[in-house]
Amino acid sequence: MERDGVTSVVKIIVDADACPVKNEIEYAARQFEIEAWMVASYDHRLVPREGIKTIQVDRSDQSADLYIANCIQASDILITQDYGLATIGLAKQAYVLSNRGHAYSPATIDFMLETRHDLAKQRRAGKHSKGPKAFTQQDRDRFLQSLTKLLENLQENGSR
Repeated sequence: MERDGVTSVVKIIVDADACPVKNEIEYAARQFEIEAWMVASYDHRLVPREGIKTIQVDRSDQSADLYIANCIQASDILITQDYGLATIGLAKQAYVLSNRGHAYSPATIDFMLETRHDLAKQRRAGKHSKGPKAFTQQDRDRFLQSLTKLLENLQENGSR
């Protein structure tokens, strides 16, 4: 599939600091014979996985995000729950999925960033929120289904 003049999915890049779907990503990467990178700070232990490139970066706050931002290319697949990093991935014409299988898009990311900003303002003003709901097996299944569907679509359209 050609996307704005760029062809081929190069790799799956994972913001692995707090990623709960590493096993699902490994499974999909193996099934579709696509390279996958797990990027995390040294504060998060990454277990070496066959066929997965493990990249550990320094402990500073945004090191994994900065590494990913510098390496991601058009047509890569980025897995992250960070809206800021998702925005960078979209700007570089990558496909971006959340850990729950939601596909980020240029049409929705502005609203998501605005909502995040509003919630942060409310927290600074003393309002407490519940936080994200617990991650479930259904979330894992939805993620794997979304990633598999994306990879199948790219494969069918000759992008790989």
